[in-house]
Amino acid sequence: MSESEQPRLDGKTLLLVDGSSYVYRAYHALPDLRGPSGEPTGALHGIVNMLRRLRKDVDAQFSACVFDAKGKTFRNDLYPDYKANRPSMPDNLRSQIKLIHEAVHAMGWPMIMIEGIEADDVIGTLARRAAAKGMRVIISTGDKDLAQLVDQRITLVNTMTMEMLDQRAVEAKFGVPPELIIDYLTLVGDAVDNVPGVMKCGPKTAIKWLTQYGDLDRLIANAEEIKGIVGENLRQALDWLPLSRKLITIATDCNLMPQVETIEKSLLALPENRMVLIDFFRRHGFKILSSEMEIVGADVDELSLTAVDATIPLYDTVLTWASFDAWLKIIQTAAVTALDTETTSLDAMMAEIVGLSVAVEPGRAAYIPLGHRTGDAVQLPRDQVLARLKPWIEDAQYKKVGQNLKYDTHVLENYGIRLNGVSDDTMLQSYVLESHRTHDMTSLAFRHLGMKIIKYEEICGKGTNQICFDQISIEQATKYAAQDADISLRLHLALSPEIEKVPGLKYVYHNIELPTAYVLQRIERNGVFIDTELLAKQSEEIGIRLIYLEDQAYALAGKKFNLNSPKQISEIFFTQLKLPIIKKTASGAPSTDEEVLQKLAEDYPLPKVLLNYRGLAKLKSTYTDKLSKMVNANTGRVHTNYAQAVAITGRLVSNDPNLQNIPIRTAEGRRIREAFIANNSRSQIVSADYSQIELRIMAHISGDENLLCAFCNGEDIHRATASEIFGVTLQEVSSEQRRYAKVINFGLIYGMSAFGLASNLGIEREAAKQYIDRYFMRYPGVAKYMEETRRYAKAYGYVETVFGRRLWLPDINGGNSIRRQASERAAINAPMQGTAADLIKLSMIAVQSWIEEKGMEAKQIMQVHDELVLEVPDTELALVKKRLPELMCSVAKLKVPLVAELGSGVNWGEAH
Repeated sequence: MSESEQPRLDGKTLLLVDGSSYVYRAYHALPDLRGPSGEPTGALHGIVNMLRRLRKDVDAQFSACVFDAKGKTFRNDLYPDYKANRPSMPDNLRSQIKLIHEAVHAMGWPMIMIEGIEADDVIGTLARRAAAKGMRVIISTGDKDLAQLVDQRITLVNTMTMEMLDQRAVEAKFGVPPELIIDYLTLVGDAVDNVPGVMKCGPKTAIKWLTQYGDLDRLIANAEEIKGIVGENLRQALDWLPLSRKLITIATDCNLMPQVETIEKSLLALPENRMVLIDFFRRHGFKILSSEMEIVGADVDELSLTAVDATIPLYDTVLTWASFDAWLKIIQTAAVTALDTETTSLDAMMAEIVGLSVAVEPGRAAYIPLGHRTGDAVQLPRDQVLARLKPWIEDAQYKKVGQNLKYDTHVLENYGIRLNGVSDDTMLQSYVLESHRTHDMTSLAFRHLGMKIIKYEEICGKGTNQICFDQISIEQATKYAAQDADISLRLHLALSPEIEKVPGLKYVYHNIELPTAYVLQRIERNGVFIDTELLAKQSEEIGIRLIYLEDQAYALAGKKFNLNSPKQISEIFFTQLKLPIIKKTASGAPSTDEEVLQKLAEDYPLPKVLLNYRGLAKLKSTYTDKLSKMVNANTGRVHTNYAQAVAITGRLVSNDPNLQNIPIRTAEGRRIREAFIANNSRSQIVSADYSQIELRIMAHISGDENLLCAFCNGEDIHRATASEIFGVTLQEVSSEQRRYAKVINFGLIYGMSAFGLASNLGIEREAAKQYIDRYFMRYPGVAKYMEETRRYAKAYGYVETVFGRRLWLPDINGGNSIRRQASERAAINAPMQGTAADLIKLSMIAVQSWIEEKGMEAKQIMQVHDELVLEVPDTELALVKKRLPELMCSVAKLKVPLVAELGSGVNWGEAH
């Protein structure tokens, strides 16, 4: 029976995936992921995730994943140069194609690949057949050519951008309806497929012509009317436009036998082959997916953590004391409970509790509303509920997990409740496993569970129209809040096994990140006193200085102008003053960014004035004006937030306000630190800073004998390096030679090239190259470390700190040479930065443990890169000054001694 004789399939859906399009896009879009044996798997990951997402989001009874077959097609016979410009498939992608096909089969997708017929033509033929039988057709693709197929029954979706293209959307995007897409593409041509169009005819011209004449045939008939060069170009193209149109037009009548007999028989969507997929995912490094599928078990109706997620969640709303007592008993007997708070603010120190949610197993959770202000807000009294929950929350024997529990700890402490028993934090688990990825719950749920969860914006709105959580209904709140606890628990179950199986990650997570979260919460809670009167005075002085710099700039420019306007600055620099153009912006205009100003400031006064102006204006707006306004009315202190899961290297990031970026190279920047003071005249600020920590770590990791010797003998490392490079004794090293050596020491561990060193030192490139060559001759262990590290990074996609933290480098084997080279430089430095981050975190943990163990009044109030800042009463000052450096230097034993330099004073500036 032919296709046309088969019964109609009205109401059914056919989902067609342009596999060839997505293979290339996934390869170029995703980092260079590697499987257990080092094989590339980036494109494989992209295709697997995309197909699983489509299967979840689109309810399709029939489906197919279509790929191009090797060899020529009818278009090559029509035009031998068709696709001649396309480079050959990269080896790292070619090696994944067979695996991709294997995965597609195992996931239950009918796969079509027909010799002599392009994937587009297979899709076009199937789409038209299905539409003729009354089916809805969804084509998943990123290829604009397929827009010509769109009609009332056929829609395109791009899963990478979430763009849906129906008839109206096609016209909105391209400026012409689907029936004119072929004519449109014929005119503009297709550089990717090497299909010629009309020279210099872009989208705007093509739209204008087709709107004016109706279609390509009528345009060709009236070609003589088109004036100017573009008209001449059109007339020159008349001979090849018919051929171009044939090449552009997708065939919709191909013979797909024997692969596709009928849609019903050949394209029925099949279930995943669970056992095959588990083995496949295990073999190729899909650790979390394989673990999740193993949990599902043989029965597909069992509780599932996979994208299919057959579980019907059991989310209770706790509105009565009987219900509360029942859930209290449940969490008291649970092995582990996921906990989450819903609040009125992202500012943890000011947030009020609106409700609490708990989960004890996947799909089983409850929400306790406490502060809703809606019509259905019949809820238990907040104070009484918190009083009854307090013993459970504060008892460490009850294990709790959650997402970013540092925030919840602050919120609960606002009510006099101390959260204890935190066994795991899913944000930190994700961070330790994949520091280069995002760690918000929405991303984690999709990435690790294949689940699309309710977003805050979906229930509370966005921007100026966003309402507070206490204004939404309790029914909506339950779905959102209970799901948060549920997903936290599921993520914990998925991520924990991955961490536990790798000793280094296990150490970093349990011994560094989890305890650091506790210490950071204490530091944030402690806050720091600010001398607001001193800041106001500094702000006034900077304001006067800015006025002077403005007048100076006007005088140098010969007229008044906006010192913050790149356009006006560019006009004065390059048109009026004829200064040299250092570089250009993406749009081709001369750049006036800070790098350009710094270069021009070496020879010209106006750029130097502008640099000073920008630096002071930033100080004023960011610190001297702003800090006083950020003092907490309840505590009288400024409380920063330390983002723990941001930097790939493990460094902490201070924000709201950022206390780590206060400049210390300018006098004005250093003076700002004078406004950070102790709480009274009977206390002091103490600062302890690791000395030359990254160079010491380099000596340890590289094992270079000369470096080790210099540090172990307590030598000035820059003087020692100068002695080695310039061939003089330590006593003969001049201050200039030491300065050169310092730049070389720090530059090389950041991957600085001869060009960069020459630019930094203001010397010839050849001279810089000679210095680098001499450095590596004198420190061969460093050269060996760098080479071995590059090889390791390329093989595994990451490097490690001394303690086992993995520092991922997604672009280390990528196709973009600039990003690849940057990753190679990062591979050298990341172990140093990462180990330094680990050391300062271990120090914070040790210091906090010591303070609490001794019951001291001293408190940690800031962490700034390799520096700890404490507020210490005079009665404890001598003890802290003795013990603090000892603690910092004993948290780890390296091949060279750690050194912590300490200072104290009435303010941070005096102590640093």
